[in-house]
Amino acid sequence: MPKPKRTLANPERAEGSCRCGAVRFDILYPALWAWHDHSAATRATTGAASMCWVGSWKKRFRLLDGADEIARHEEPGVARSFCRRCGTPVFYERARAPHVINMPRALFATRVGREPRYHAGLKEMADWAWNGETLMPLKGYPGIMIERKRRKKLPEGMF
Repeated sequence: MPKPKRTLANPERAEGSCRCGAVRFDILYPALWAWHDHSAATRATTGAASMCWVGSWKKRFRLLDGADEIARHEEPGVARSFCRRCGTPVFYERARAPHVINMPRALFATRVGREPRYHAGLKEMADWAWNGETLMPLKGYPGIMIERKRRKKLPEGMF
């Protein structure tokens, strides 16, 4: 007798889209994983210090709209896809993981079922990227934060 097919306890889907909404997709909840990527390649591709990605098995992923609006850039072992209209990075695929597709976490308006607890490319992290330093409000500019000045500690017995 064949084994019954496993079903998920929470079979909902999480939907994402590019900035202009031309490319829409969804994944079966929960996502496979989520991580922060600090690599130079992601920085050069996105123009940001780092990117949070969400991974899904391709069989749990659906492209809902915008197949004709996707531009694809391939390098050895890696493919990155973007929306032709607004330029939003939408997919990241690796040859060594052919059954997985990764999407920027920020493109999902709802929870995806995984928190980004992993960090990749830390050795390549930009020296100018914010790294958790204490912040305080910048006087006169609501919503803008500035790094708190660090007081230099003088060696004991110096004065």
